[in-house]
Amino acid sequence: MLDLKLLQKQPEVVAKALADRHSSISVDEFLELDARRRAALTEVETLKSKRNAESAEVARKKRAGEDASELVAELGKLSDHIKELDAEVSEIKDKVYQWLLSVPNIPDASVPVGLDENDNPELHRWGTPREFSFTPRQHFEVGAAKTGLDFERGAKLAGSRFCVSHGVFARLERALMNFYLDTQTTEFGATEILPPFMVNAATMLGTGQLPKFEEDLFKMPAWDYYLIPTAEVPVTNLHAGEILEEDQLPLRYTAGTPCFRSEAGSAGKDVRGLIRQHQFIKVEMVRFAHPDKSWEELENMRRCAEILLEKLELPYRTITLCTGDMGFGSAKTYDVEVWLPGQNTYREISSCSNCVDFQARRANIRFRPKKGGKPEFVHTLNGSGLPTGRSMVAVIENYQQEDGSIVIPKVLRPYMGGLEVITPDM
Repeated sequence: MLDLKLLQKQPEVVAKALADRHSSISVDEFLELDARRRAALTEVETLKSKRNAESAEVARKKRAGEDASELVAELGKLSDHIKELDAEVSEIKDKVYQWLLSVPNIPDASVPVGLDENDNPELHRWGTPREFSFTPRQHFEVGAAKTGLDFERGAKLAGSRFCVSHGVFARLERALMNFYLDTQTTEFGATEILPPFMVNAATMLGTGQLPKFEEDLFKMPAWDYYLIPTAEVPVTNLHAGEILEEDQLPLRYTAGTPCFRSEAGSAGKDVRGLIRQHQFIKVEMVRFAHPDKSWEELENMRRCAEILLEKLELPYRTITLCTGDMGFGSAKTYDVEVWLPGQNTYREISSCSNCVDFQARRANIRFRPKKGGKPEFVHTLNGSGLPTGRSMVAVIENYQQEDGSIVIPKVLRPYMGGLEVITPDM
């Protein structure tokens, strides 16, 4: 949520940000509502002052034994009008609040202005894509994966965009999750969290999933619960409504959870394989930072995602998202894209974002400065570190052999009981 004072004092800043994002939201709507609110408030205060003066006059007349009936009747009408204006002010405030909830974050000045993914500049690349002596296959076409990844039974149990992993592939996904969590906690200094996998509407609102993205969520109609689309939601809201101490910052958390997404609007995209599932596992990074240090945290978090891919020896590139391709709550986002030889392209495997105080205002997460003064909003950051499903895709495609076997990355072998190769007959 944006700072109300910024909108009131510098609406042109917000208007430019919305234009850069190619948003259809108009600041004029807010300015009209805010003008109505101010006018109603001014009238209410004037009438309340008049009511106080007339109440005092009624009391004086009664003490003097004078007739105050006419003035009392006028006071009644005045009070009724004040109640109507108070209700109008309350209604306008609610409309302003709902408008604010629909407005995306302001891009940082360092974010390139652009229309879509074609305008995202590349930051750097790491690793050289492997040269194959055969035509590399997509992950669901590799021999060993054909027996280990069962999309037909996933569809039978639930529907399309679900998968059942068998045997060694189930273990491989578990190995990836444990490797990611161990690295996050032992090398990157994060505290592991195991949050609820379903949350209430207030929690979804705090990170910006509601009200704008309700169609992307899985809701439990009989309850005030939603299945989490990412661990960012519960972990960021851990400190909702709290005031942290400045000495506590930065707070670095990680969580490995299932994630549930309806994939609304993605009909026809990645219908085969593990790329775009309704249910998947992801290790998330969440940071709470001092406003003066949040950009350092963003760079640190980006490097954490990159290091994980380097340990797996998977080629990747990192891009900066332009204004037209950024997420709703982000002020700046890096996407880390892993090389997929079966598709002959790079695909996003991690998004690392600094939301500055956007989420903190919605969830009311503040810190108390050591220097004293009023509590200030923290800056929140989040990033994938990493999703296991897309990691499986990258491992299978990059480590596939001509005979349909898959070499296990060296860093994962201790998690696989020393197993080095997955063969089609396993």
